[in-house]
Amino acid sequence: MSEPRLESEDLERLLADALRPIEPPERLGGRLEETLSKLTGAAANELSWWADELSETELQALKDPRNWVRPVAAAAVGGVAGTALVLIEVRRRRRGEGLRGLADGIRRAIG
Repeated sequence: MSEPRLESEDLERLLADALRPIEPPERLGGRLEETLSKLTGAAANELSWWADELSETELQALKDPRNWVRPVAAAAVGGVAGTALVLIEVRRRRRGEGLRGLADGIRRAIG
C-alpha cells in the first residue's frame, strides 16, 4: 500500500502548528517573581542572622572550611534569585528588542 504524499503546503502548515510558541499563563510571571523575592529575602535573613549570632569561638571556628557551607549556600541562593529578578525586570522593560536589547539592559542595570 502506498502512503499518501503530503503536499509541501500541508507539511509547512503542520510544522507551523507544531512549532507555534505557547504563551505561559499570566500568573506564572507574578508567582515566579514572588518566589524569587522570597528566596532572596530568606537568604538575606539567614546571612544577617548568622552574622549577628557569631560568638568569639564561632569566629575562630570559621577558619575551618567545613563551617562555611551554610553562609555560602545562603549567599549563592540569594545571588542567583536576585540575578534572576534583575533579568526578569530587564526583559520586561526590553520585551521587543531581542537578545541584544536584553544584554544592553543588563549592562545598564549593573553599571
